[in-house]
Amino acid sequence: MGRYNELHELLNSFEKDFSKFYEKGNKSAGTRVRKHMNELKRKAQEIRMEVQSMKVAPGTDEPAQ
Repeated sequence: MGRYNELHELLNSFEKDFSKFYEKGNKSAGTRVRKHMNELKRKAQEIRMEVQSMKVAPGTDEPAQ
C-alpha cells in the first residue's frame, strides 16, 4: 500500500495548480499542471515496472533486480 499512498500524496500536491488553471484560467499554472502530469506518468511507469518484476519473481516481497 506504500505505492498507493505515494500516488495519493502526489495527486494531492497537484490540487492547487489544477484549481488555478481550470477554475481561474491561470496559464502559468497550466504549465505546472503539464509538469505534474509528466511526473505522474514517470511514477506510474516506475510502479508498472515494479509490478512486472514482482510477477516474474513470484514468492518474493522484493522486486527482482
